[in-house]
Amino acid sequence: MFAIVLALATPAVQDPPYAVAPGLFDQTAPDLGLIPAPGTETYTVFAPGTTGDQFSNGVVLIGFKGRLFAQWQASARDEDSPDTHVMFAVSEDGEHWSLPRLLAPAGTGGTMVSSGGWKTDGETLVAFVNVWPTGFQTGDGGRVEYLTSLDGEVWSERAPVRGADGQPVDGVIEQDPREIDGRVHGAFHMRPGMIATPAHTDDPLAVSGWRLGAMTHLQRTPPPPGAPVHEGRLSREIEPSLFRQGDCIVMVLRDEDLSFRQLAARSCDRGLTWTTPVLTDMPDARAKQSAGNLPDGTAYLVNAPNDDRLRVPLAITTSADGSTFDRSFLLRGTGDLQPLRHEGRYKRPGYHYPKSVVWNGFLWVGYAENKEDVQVTRVPLSALERY
Repeated sequence: MFAIVLALATPAVQDPPYAVAPGLFDQTAPDLGLIPAPGTETYTVFAPGTTGDQFSNGVVLIGFKGRLFAQWQASARDEDSPDTHVMFAVSEDGEHWSLPRLLAPAGTGGTMVSSGGWKTDGETLVAFVNVWPTGFQTGDGGRVEYLTSLDGEVWSERAPVRGADGQPVDGVIEQDPREIDGRVHGAFHMRPGMIATPAHTDDPLAVSGWRLGAMTHLQRTPPPPGAPVHEGRLSREIEPSLFRQGDCIVMVLRDEDLSFRQLAARSCDRGLTWTTPVLTDMPDARAKQSAGNLPDGTAYLVNAPNDDRLRVPLAITTSADGSTFDRSFLLRGTGDLQPLRHEGRYKRPGYHYPKSVVWNGFLWVGYAENKEDVQVTRVPLSALERY
């Protein structure tokens, strides 16, 4: 069974790991009153046509051997459909992109797949694929597999990601593991169901040696009558990402209790134990988010910082020390949003599921516009760094 690190004592509940400067977001103003950072530009990786894939989401980026790679999940029409498959595209400059290529075909016999993100040690590129044996909507959860490549062209067969005990990890991987202090930190949504759980490994490729950290989960508010419960197998905290804060690591999480605020937890022992997640004052439209640090140490949060369900605008918010986020810049706003062009289940306007990477002097953010177009927005590091 996958190894779990047990804390000697339950981590104490603490104040929120970070705060937002008062008045940073004006929820009554267009695009929350935000403007783009100088040099911000947006490019399209893939746009749907009248045939073929018309649904896209879960865009994840990585730089590898001088090229930028984008991975996403796609289907002909609907989100969470049996024909969902995983695609990728490659660019020499982030502006001009190759035609999409198939990374993982649709599952069979009720199995479905979704994008799991990337990892590299500089020599080998790892692509993670999440596999859901009974589909997305059963509440049963899934597992994670990976492929490797030395050139981004020829790929290995898929194999299971393994824990420190050598057994396959019984959960799906969250899409942007981060290297902090020589250790890879990330999270899995563990079975049975989808229980968001911090994890770490000393394997630079992140395909083996994973151990779970100890974290007490928050209680979920009971759903209304008739709503699916999945037997309590979905944690209130889901879809985490990470940034460094001094000698500690902060985990940022989406709140399934519809507070429209980010949850956060902290570890100061290299991921072994975590504080119980607490609500922060960072607004969040629950469109996933992406946290990280710029090369100078500046902490950042990419999300839709609305206090309701509208996933507009998309913004990047920064902090010099990871404690107070006091600068925010528009990445994509209301005026940039094109109309929905194709019908499909769960489609709605907005900028969905952003993930980010630093590459070639820019912070690059990948996301799906209206769950149709695969797009990237880049911001010069010189416009964001604080030191």
